[in-house]
Amino acid sequence: MNDNNFFSINNLVEFGIGMTIAQQMVKSMNQSIETMKVPGATMHNQGSVETLFYAIIDGNQIGPLSNHDITQLVRDKKIVNETYLWRPGMLSWEIAEKIPEVIRLVALTPPPFPTKI
Repeated sequence: MNDNNFFSINNLVEFGIGMTIAQQMVKSMNQSIETMKVPGATMHNQGSVETLFYAIIDGNQIGPLSNHDITQLVRDKKIVNETYLWRPGMLSWEIAEKIPEVIRLVALTPPPFPTKI
């Protein structure tokens, strides 16, 4: 049998050993990454972190406002499309219709209850 052939027994054994070592290295690296602690890099449940807003209503700055507060103010028509809002991380005040989080809250707010059914 020719040892220069890829399918020779020596080459196949060498290939198999190389694959086994590579799999063990990958497993070891994955375990190290899973147990690694990086300060400030923890994953937070997005549902548990609430964005707090500030709003300009009737010429006064109010806040911080939770998502529940924003929803209630939208229902009461205190926050409308042209209401200026700000949250930490924004460079400047923006009107409500340009803030995706507020638009989402408005979309999820049910319409007024009909008086006649």
